Amino acid sequence: MGKVTGFKEFPRSIVPYRNEAERLHDFNEIFSVGDTKHLQTQGARCMDCGVPFCQSADGCPVDNLIPEWNDLVYQGEWRAALDRLHATNNFPEFTGRVCPAPCEGACVLGITEPAVTIKNIEQAIVDRGFTEGWVTCPPPQKRSGFKVAVVGSGPAGLAAADQLNQAGHQVCVYERADRIGGLLIYGIPNMKLEKALVDRRVELLRGSGIEFITGVNVGTQVDIAESHVNTIMQEMGSPPRYVPVEDLQKDFDAVVLTVGATTPRDLPIPGRDAKGIHFAMEYLTRSTKGLMDGTQTAISAEGKRVVVIGGGDTGADCIGTALRQGCTSVVNFELLNRPPADRGPTNPWPQWPLILRSDYAHTEAKHKFGDDPRSYSLLSKNFLTNDAGEVSGVRTVQVDWSTPSEHAPFSEVAGSEKDWPCDLVFLSMGFTGPESALAEQLRLEKDGRSNFLASAPDYQCGSAPIFAAGDCRRGQSLVVWAIHEGREVAEAVNRYLLDATAENRATAAR
Repeated sequence: MGKVTGFKEFPRSIVPYRNEAERLHDFNEIFSVGDTKHLQTQGARCMDCGVPFCQSADGCPVDNLIPEWNDLVYQGEWRAALDRLHATNNFPEFTGRVCPAPCEGACVLGITEPAVTIKNIEQAIVDRGFTEGWVTCPPPQKRSGFKVAVVGSGPAGLAAADQLNQAGHQVCVYERADRIGGLLIYGIPNMKLEKALVDRRVELLRGSGIEFITGVNVGTQVDIAESHVNTIMQEMGSPPRYVPVEDLQKDFDAVVLTVGATTPRDLPIPGRDAKGIHFAMEYLTRSTKGLMDGTQTAISAEGKRVVVIGGGDTGADCIGTALRQGCTSVVNFELLNRPPADRGPTNPWPQWPLILRSDYAHTEAKHKFGDDPRSYSLLSKNFLTNDAGEVSGVRTVQVDWSTPSEHAPFSEVAGSEKDWPCDLVFLSMGFTGPESALAEQLRLEKDGRSNFLASAPDYQCGSAPIFAAGDCRRGQSLVVWAIHEGREVAEAVNRYLLDATAENRATAAR
């Protein structure tokens, strides 16, 4: 806990983002640096709550020792706070920036007062750790003799590789893009997660003995049309080479699949084939790669009227990117109703509060254009096109969720049709699961949502030494859940290898 009466004495006060007028003109991080005294005061608000629900099933998926490092920050023990933070979280510099902080939603203080600023404190601890040179990643003192391949270098893959390496196994991470990081590199824009931070952590992992191989697609070339990443890398001069899965099975004692859920949900309405309609992740990947390479992006919102269909973090990132590229307008369609300002009766603490939130991009759009870009309860009916086959608008209809229809949980409001002029449309409606080619080649079973079937706690795909974790197993989720699953699958692989060793020794003894 922090100060005994701290939660009574000090109000919640977050570390603010950089001013919108400033940050809209660059792709630098939106975050500002918190004052040490301010952060210690906020740490003092952590109360002696008895049962810290911030660490419960409704709180932090990686079971961060939040009350402990809050108290250590309050006491000025920053180095000890970093050690407690790293005890459960491999990459707090990522989660401290991009996690929506379910821990704060489950904070006990949040029952009657604004929750502790856990996310700000987490980011400050690890940032100070890097500044002071406290963050290290030494190689293991002893090697086991086992080799493990990790396919995919997103947060789940990096966490699994880190844990397996620490256990003494030789780890090789395969990534089909030209840079290590997966979602952390190409799925999250630079203003939310500076890529130098990802590279910095990867270099530490490389120095600890993990091998990273980029530009490699595990599988066969038949899946290139299914993947926007493969297509983009090929178009931009970095086509992936293909490694048969049989080679990995032959060369490694275990294979861990952390390939993400990268098949986007489409919107098959009339006019879908018009030019200028793109999946959100295609847009974000191209934009980030162009920014990092210093080249012109193939999809730019400069001078364009933009419509983003679908909300969530990805939709907000499309808005933020389009604003920085110089769009002339941006609107965001949400099919669901506008969330309430406060928790509803069916959404009690400590559940994640389903309330109206304004992300960084929403406040930026309001600053630039005067209004919140989001419009709720809208169903897209068809895309409008011009004579050149380019998208020129979206026709929508208002929906009423209080009166379900025969075929949907809502009904269309008669006479509410509206045409929204636009030049670019980004589809941000989530993902349906991992790409299918790898599962077909490995003959993997899938669950009812088309994810790889690999049940916890063994995370094993059938009987072969193939494991799966992260979004490709659980479905589209948070970075913090990916890290959690990466850590757990590493533990499962380690058990599998140790059991195999014990069995071999027993067989030899007989």
